Amino acid sequence: MASSDAPVDASTQPATLLVEEIPKFDLDLYLQNYTGRTRFDRLLLIGKTCLPLRLDALKGAVAEAKSGRDVSQYKLAWDSVRKLAPNEPEAIRDEAWIAATEKSNKVETQRLESQLKGYKNNLIKESIRMGNEDLGRHLEAIGKLNEASDAYGRMRQDVSSTRQILECSVHLVNVSLYRRDWNMVLSNLGKISGMGTAEDGQGVPTFFRVMSGIAHLSLGNYAESAKSLLAANNSASPTHYSHVATPNDVAVYGGLTALATMDRTELHRLVLENQTFRAFLEHEPHIRKALSLFVGGRYSSCLSILESYRPDYLLDIYLHEHVKELYSRIRTKCIVQYCVPFSRITLDSLEASFGLSGGSIEDELITMIRKDHLNARIDARNQLLLAVQPDPRAEMQENALKMAKKFESEATEHLRRASIMSAGLVVVGSRSEHSGPPEEWFDDPRQMAVMEETMAVKIKEAQ
Repeated sequence: MASSDAPVDASTQPATLLVEEIPKFDLDLYLQNYTGRTRFDRLLLIGKTCLPLRLDALKGAVAEAKSGRDVSQYKLAWDSVRKLAPNEPEAIRDEAWIAATEKSNKVETQRLESQLKGYKNNLIKESIRMGNEDLGRHLEAIGKLNEASDAYGRMRQDVSSTRQILECSVHLVNVSLYRRDWNMVLSNLGKISGMGTAEDGQGVPTFFRVMSGIAHLSLGNYAESAKSLLAANNSASPTHYSHVATPNDVAVYGGLTALATMDRTELHRLVLENQTFRAFLEHEPHIRKALSLFVGGRYSSCLSILESYRPDYLLDIYLHEHVKELYSRIRTKCIVQYCVPFSRITLDSLEASFGLSGGSIEDELITMIRKDHLNARIDARNQLLLAVQPDPRAEMQENALKMAKKFESEATEHLRRASIMSAGLVVVGSRSEHSGPPEEWFDDPRQMAVMEETMAVKIKEAQ
């Protein structure tokens, strides 16, 4: 759980790779689809990881921070510009703006706290709820996310309708996401699962599904992420979740997680034939094409399309940590599916279809075999990959032996139990009434030896 109100610097997360290629998107057009804090977070990540766009992105991050009231965001962006380009105007720290903003934030915080205190004295529940909401919004805007979460949490005790419960939950989910506290995101979503009102339309349910999908993606639960994102409804206005993602992002997140976790039949039925999600895929035609190619068995073309968009995905604040794992899973599935129809296949043909520069397909196949992803063996002499065909007769015999041993073990246990009962060695009822040996026998080694010998004889007779 995040313990600080400072903005999360996504670019400092472990295993972040520098992107040397120019991404396919235009930076200005890319940002137009987002609102709120995610604009700054995305600019900062691009500025820290994308070599061709880093200066423009960091300058944009400084401007974005100064358009808001979060001083910590400005300091983070300014420090990055200062290290990269100390001669740029943005590298000069704007002390006047910092002082004025901090003073304004402090005055507004005191005003809202005083106002809330008056509401509490008057004991008006609706006013108290609205006072906590206003204070939470302000604290969220100035970057004090922990305190904002506490303010939103206090709203719960004063809610009086389903709509107010949903609004409170939306606030808590948003703040938890900004803090990158994914378990808390899922916890808050779980509390209002299935809740909705007619006036909300599809907006709130779609927002919850998108947030759930992002949280599961960030935790590495790719199957759950795909399930949530595929259930999102494109008829809802993107403004419900534009402070987090766009319809393009939903298509990319849902498409990649589905490719990584579903087989061809599921992809065809749950993704390509899913009319609701197909509307999202219209925003990202290359993802739809990659899905169609995989379902159609053209695996190398599918991987080629995904590889061409790798730089873009490495610059996404939610995907960048998972691109390597997702691509690895998709590649493994493609190779396995490619080998299914063949009993043997040459390594040269696999190299031609799936080979990577600087790597050997043979080493990759060995790793897949060792991890039980591929049921095959390699003939190094003839450079062949041989499928290991299961022997139905051997499997039947093995299962029969297992069942016979299990039956023998159970029968022996039943006979042992029956012999113990017939020998009167089972305590039945109270101690004064049972017909078993007296309690002092268990303290006498000689009596215990006699009892064990009697049990052995009885068991042998029963057998």
